[in-house]
Amino acid sequence: MSGMGFDRHSAAIIGADVNARRTSALAVAEETIARLAAYDAIQPQVWISRFSEEAIRSAARAVDARVAAGEALPLAGVPFAVKDNIDVAGLDTTAACPAFAYSPSHSATVVEKLLAAGAVCVGKTNLDQFATGLNGTRSPYGAPRNAYNLAYVSGGSSSGSSVAVAAGLVAFALGTDTAGSGRVPAAFQHLIGFKPSKGRWSSKGLVPACRTLDCITVFTDDTADARLLDEVIAGFDAADPYSKRLADRPLPRKRIGVPRRSQRVFFGDGESEFLYARALEKLGRLAEIVEIDLAPLQEAALLLYGGPWVAERAAAMAGMLADNPDAIDPTVREVVAPGLAIGAVELFNGIYRLAELKRHADLLWEGIDMLAFPTAGTTYRVAELLVAPVALNSALGFYTNFVNLLDMAAIAVPAGVRDNGTGFGITLIGPADTDRALLDAADAYLAAADLPSPPPLDLEGKMQTVKLAVVGAHLKDMPLHWQLTSREAKFVGSFKTAPSYRLYAMADSVPPKPALVHSSDGGPIAVEVYELGVAEFGSFVVEVPAPLAIGTVTLSDGSSVKGFVAEPRALTGAEDITDLGGWRAYIARQG
Repeated sequence: MSGMGFDRHSAAIIGADVNARRTSALAVAEETIARLAAYDAIQPQVWISRFSEEAIRSAARAVDARVAAGEALPLAGVPFAVKDNIDVAGLDTTAACPAFAYSPSHSATVVEKLLAAGAVCVGKTNLDQFATGLNGTRSPYGAPRNAYNLAYVSGGSSSGSSVAVAAGLVAFALGTDTAGSGRVPAAFQHLIGFKPSKGRWSSKGLVPACRTLDCITVFTDDTADARLLDEVIAGFDAADPYSKRLADRPLPRKRIGVPRRSQRVFFGDGESEFLYARALEKLGRLAEIVEIDLAPLQEAALLLYGGPWVAERAAAMAGMLADNPDAIDPTVREVVAPGLAIGAVELFNGIYRLAELKRHADLLWEGIDMLAFPTAGTTYRVAELLVAPVALNSALGFYTNFVNLLDMAAIAVPAGVRDNGTGFGITLIGPADTDRALLDAADAYLAAADLPSPPPLDLEGKMQTVKLAVVGAHLKDMPLHWQLTSREAKFVGSFKTAPSYRLYAMADSVPPKPALVHSSDGGPIAVEVYELGVAEFGSFVVEVPAPLAIGTVTLSDGSSVKGFVAEPRALTGAEDITDLGGWRAYIARQG
């Protein structure tokens, strides 16, 4: 990012600088216009529509005039983007469905408040059509991709908004959240995703997904900007029937609820499992970690797409489903259309069951102060989502779908950088109206976590790589090391495995090779880790002879990499050399 011209903005700093005349809103606008033009060459699909360059300049000049007249504007000159299911006067609202498009006469209440505070709207961002999806691939305008690895999904449905902030095109962007759409994209792109309590921010001017659950949200680079934007936006709106009076509840933060170990699901993603465990270790220094039963929350979550709340999505799209169903993305139509057949009896039974589950959730707060869940248990490549759009999307919502149904507030925060550059995050969740307290909790966690900065943006498409642990004949200066160097493998470092492996010298192996076997009474074994391109890794695996194989090896810090493992027959006649701690010690003893 830094040095690329796409370093992230700070809304607070821009506003302060423009108010103090250290810069001008017009200067900020010119820089924004340049960034937009440069990034259009990489991901034009981030946007559905934008104001003209001259319109952006004109809006910035108007802000400068207001500042010169003595107005103190908290967001003076701050560029922002709006998800295209939220009205902005002067730009069509499409919800990523061209046949649905209309021209609003007024901006949404939240947008009006931002403009009144001096912010400059750049344009409307892409999304999963009708905000139905958590991945970002369900749009006729293209699939915005993760700004840090273009092979991976951005997360959705607020896909374009998240990329616009991650790529430094705007200081903040509005999204929406019904099932996790304002949190999952934040996690994948190292952002803050602030989802207020239902009714805290007006939803007037929002195309509904599930009207009783929808929340307008914001993506920012840090919690300070999220706090500033909440100060500008939050408030009762009599024109919104779901708006409510502001209330700020305290959050003691002494006991943090997490899923029981047996209920934690990472969909085979060892890296997510490791990063979540590390986040809990940091949180454990701040509060008591309390394991809770996830099942009631998961049952509530299933009501959203597997129960009568699908009818609420169908109600929002009833006109399109009846008059122009072919204009709807096929996957979106597959998800929503069954809602038309849900009757009142099923709906009321769902309402009754949700009330029971909400009572359980409300009582949960008597034993804990907040929840800390993975935002998503894994991530996927765009190509994977296109092949299995429903099943993989459901996996992304495993930890998010229940939050709005049970009337909770949430903030998604970064919790680590994956080897592929994408982000892993956790979400702090509290009862309704604990929004400001959750921001304070996020600050405390981020200070304790001391996370690395996000990696450089992916501006060209990264080569996909795999980390491989070698334990014997492929070590440096050993007979088969050439199989790595010929594939331009990069040495990552020397490590030890977790203390749960045994090492054997196989009998009659030429050249001599060890067998690494998982064992509860094992010990730490020395390994070297190398990084290879995916294609090179595949060609390497093809050459691995039986009884050896490539599996997953856990290192001493709890992280996992690919590595050599062995079939049971490898132990026939083999010598147990675990006590030597590694293959080099064995070779030295032989010599």
